[in-house]
Amino acid sequence: MSTGTTATATALVVVDLQNDFCAGPVAAARFPGDPERLARVAEHTATAVDRARALGVDVLFVRFLGDEAHQGPAWQRRDAALGKRPKCLEGSWGAEFHAAVPRPGEAVFTKRACFDAFLDPEFEPHLRARGIQHLVLAGLFADVCVDSTARTAFQRGFHLTVLRDCTAALHLTDQDVLGFMARVYGARITDLADDQPFVLPELPGTAAATDRVGQSCR
Repeated sequence: MSTGTTATATALVVVDLQNDFCAGPVAAARFPGDPERLARVAEHTATAVDRARALGVDVLFVRFLGDEAHQGPAWQRRDAALGKRPKCLEGSWGAEFHAAVPRPGEAVFTKRACFDAFLDPEFEPHLRARGIQHLVLAGLFADVCVDSTARTAFQRGFHLTVLRDCTAALHLTDQDVLGFMARVYGARITDLADDQPFVLPELPGTAAATDRVGQSCR
């Protein structure tokens, strides 16, 4: 009896696990909670990457580059109004991956001063070409880039799982943003204590649901 989508239909998407977001003075200065929380998220995400690789699950890395050259006028105006400095500058230590690093052959996608991984024009075609139907999300931040990516994924027909111990919110509470994603996107919220975090369980009476990925949503 099938228990959910197969590992080959799933990808672990690691979002913005970069030094400026989870290590060093820039991360510590902007995160409102204990910086040790960011260290735990990075450690847990690295564990998730190891587990996914061992199971043959695709691991996709998404990175953010915040150089002024990539910023649109609204982004620049916001930063000027709030006194924000650019983060994850291209070629800098702050832009480098932290704790989990792509292996040769693993796909890396780039968000240039934007939140949503689908704004890299190569991201969705890669998912379609690989037959990916189910995205497992990890990384930072739950209420910014993880949520933005989840929102588009849901609207494009992808099933979602979010690993709660592999993410943290920046502006909202974890409970609020994870609850929102569960209610609005139907995201499955689980953690690494789950024996099968990369398997999406079927709902009763919906065994054919995974065959409908890609159909337009109403």
